[in-house]
Amino acid sequence: MRVAVISDIHANLHALEAVAESIEREAPDEVWCLGDLVGYGPQPNACCAWVAAGTHVCLAGNHDLGVLDKLDLADFSPDAAAAAEWTRATLAADARAYLDALASSAEREGVGLYHASPRDPVWEYVLTWEAARDAIEDSGAEFTLVGHSHVPLAIVDGRGAIGGHAAGGTELDLVGGRWLINPGSVGQPRDGDPRAAFLVLDLDARRAEFHRVEYPIEYTQREIAAAGLPPVLGQRLAVGQ
Repeated sequence: MRVAVISDIHANLHALEAVAESIEREAPDEVWCLGDLVGYGPQPNACCAWVAAGTHVCLAGNHDLGVLDKLDLADFSPDAAAAAEWTRATLAADARAYLDALASSAEREGVGLYHASPRDPVWEYVLTWEAARDAIEDSGAEFTLVGHSHVPLAIVDGRGAIGGHAAGGTELDLVGGRWLINPGSVGQPRDGDPRAAFLVLDLDARRAEFHRVEYPIEYTQREIAAAGLPPVLGQRLAVGQ
């Protein structure tokens, strides 16, 4: 079983299309999405349609829930809240219905899937060894997959604090313990690399490959500007922050 794992698309269609093309070449058995299909970006309906047709399991992220009015936008940053308000007015009925049916955690093929963390599937950021250790313990699975932070990570529990940021091109043999893995973000990376991120996870061979894909950032930036979304949401794409 080889799985492509994506997360945090954030309505960035050009990034998603580039990742989808790369995933097609990898020919995985399944595609899993860890949530945040919408928010920040200008193409929520097209991104929801692709995920609905192209993935085998998908979670709801905090931005998805905010757009659905299931979370108070007062808990979001001003720019994120403004984008969520815009998305609420833009989202088509079929995209809304698809998002509304999603949960923020799941289990598939023995893998724990969480948008944020097992302890708080919606909000908690797993960015430290201590948070990763707790997430691995709370999940109880050999592999725990999380998104939300927009930073690709691979951390193993069982040999001390081993692992951390997984740059593009990283290939890991997942042996010697239980692993927490974040595939990074398709639509708004925050690790200093503006390229779209995704993961290929081979469950049988216990191997992870972290991929980065270039896409036409300027197209998304122009669409953000045309939509009247906060300018910083386009600016940050160019620097991966």
